[in-house]
Amino acid sequence: MNILIADDHPVVRQGLKQMLTAEPDMVVVGEAKNASETLEMARNLDWDVAILDYSMPDGNGLYVLKEIKQVHPRRPVLILSMHPEDSVAVSVLRAGAAGYINKECAPDELTVAIRKAVSGKKYVSASLAERLAMELEGGSEVPPHELLSDREYRVMWMIASGKSITQIAEELFLSPNTISTYRIRILRKLKLENNADVVRYAIKHGLME
Repeated sequence: MNILIADDHPVVRQGLKQMLTAEPDMVVVGEAKNASETLEMARNLDWDVAILDYSMPDGNGLYVLKEIKQVHPRRPVLILSMHPEDSVAVSVLRAGAAGYINKECAPDELTVAIRKAVSGKKYVSASLAERLAMELEGGSEVPPHELLSDREYRVMWMIASGKSITQIAEELFLSPNTISTYRIRILRKLKLENNADVVRYAIKHGLME
């Protein structure tokens, strides 16, 4: 199994590499330190499964995940993060992730998740499986941010990261007026009043590190 790993912390990447290369059938073919590198390697390398950190300096993991799935819809991507499972796991699974794993998990849990993902299955913990079952039964409400479109979520995350309308427009190759329109939609859907509220919302829901 050829594995692509992406994390902005060198120590984490090294730890993952040592953990995975200890398995006789696993090879790390690429190590990315940010979102742009991840997307470039995803396009150019031959990989079977990607392990993607949820939070990187230049991009939210949900955005990167969706970008990868557009190019390689059938290749599995596992999300690895320090965020509590109940804050973002459902979002990434809905976005196409093959599983969500907390960085504090045991090594054997990660390898099990990888093998499941490569075999075409989803990896979920027992607690997450219970939550998903409750949602199917209508037993829990969907957080407002899960109702945002892909672009709205991306803009919301960038606002929460402290970027201005002009900066966001430049990075997304859109006009400031378009970004302002997205901002209005985001505030309305999340029932917030200003950018400071967006920052607090993102922190409260574990969307930022």
